[in-house]
Amino acid sequence: MARKPRVHFPGALYHVMLRGNGGQEIFFSPEDRFRFFLLVQEGIERYRHKVHAFCLMTTHVHLAIEVGNIGLPRIIQNLAFRYTRWINWRRGRAGHLFQGRYKAVLVDADAYLLALTRYIHLNPVRSGIVEFPENYPWSGHRSYLGLEDIPWLTTEWVLSMFSQKARSARRAYREFVEQERDGGYQREYGKGSGVDSRILGDTIFLDKVLGQKQEGLGRSVAMEEIVSCVCKEFSLREEELSGSGKDRRVSRVRAVMAWLVQQSGCLTLSELSKRVGRDCSTLSTAAKLLEKEIQTDAELNRYVNNIRKSLLEIQISKA
Repeated sequence: MARKPRVHFPGALYHVMLRGNGGQEIFFSPEDRFRFFLLVQEGIERYRHKVHAFCLMTTHVHLAIEVGNIGLPRIIQNLAFRYTRWINWRRGRAGHLFQGRYKAVLVDADAYLLALTRYIHLNPVRSGIVEFPENYPWSGHRSYLGLEDIPWLTTEWVLSMFSQKARSARRAYREFVEQERDGGYQREYGKGSGVDSRILGDTIFLDKVLGQKQEGLGRSVAMEEIVSCVCKEFSLREEELSGSGKDRRVSRVRAVMAWLVQQSGCLTLSELSKRVGRDCSTLSTAAKLLEKEIQTDAELNRYVNNIRKSLLEIQISKA
C-alpha cells in the first residue's frame, strides 16, 4: 500500500525526527553538531521556514519546524543530504547516515506548541544525560532562558504565550518545563493521533487540515504524473518538450516541471532530463527563476496551483 502524502500548507508546524541508520550515531564530535547548526541556518535562509525548538541527541534529532511556501520534504531532504555528505567526508566513509524516511507529525500549534517545545527540550533529561535541561548544550532550551543566543532559532512565538515581557516570559517558560521534568515518554508527539498518524490534533483540526487544498507534493508522485499534468494544463504534447530552446512557451513548461520535481522531494532532475532532453544544470537554473516568477505572476501562480491540485487528486486516489 502506498504511503499517504505529507500534509502541507503554509504555516504548518511539524515535529520532525531524524534517526541514525540502524540506531547508529550521527554526531561524533562538537564540530559535527556545529556543522548541523550551520546547515539548519542555511536551510532557513533558503527555504524561509522557522525552527521553534530542537534537540540534537547522539543517535537522532528532534525539530519543531514551521514551514512557509516550501514543503517539508525539500527542507529535510536537503538538510539530511548535506549533513550526510559532511559526515562521509569527515570520516572517510560512504553510504546512508539516516534511517529511511524521516518521521514528521503535523501538530496543531495552538494546542500543542508549548507542550511539544517542552517535550523536545526535555529529551536529554528523559535519557538520563543531564538532570536539568539547561545543562545540555545541544538544544534550544538555553536560548529560551536567555543563556545563549542562537540566531536561527525562533523563540518569540512560544515566549509570547507566557508574557509580553521577556524576563517574565522566560521565568514562566522555565517553570512550565520544570513541571514535566520527571515526566516520561509521551507517545503522541511521535505517533500522531489514532485517527491519522500524520497529524496531532483534535477532530476539528483534522477536518480543517485534511479538508483544505494541499500545497505540497507527496512521496508517491511519479514523473509521468508531473509530465502529464503539466502538459495538460499548458495544452502541450509531451513530444514537444525536447523542442527548440528558443520556444519560450516550451521552456516555461520545462521550468514548471523542474520546479515540481524539486518540490516532490522524491524525484530527481536527472530523471526529468532524460524525458525533456535538457541537462540538469539548465533545468535547475530554470526552476530557480520560476520560483521567483511564481511570487509575482498571478497567471503562472494559477497554472501551478491547478497542477498541484491535479497531482494531489491523483495521490489521494492512490492512498
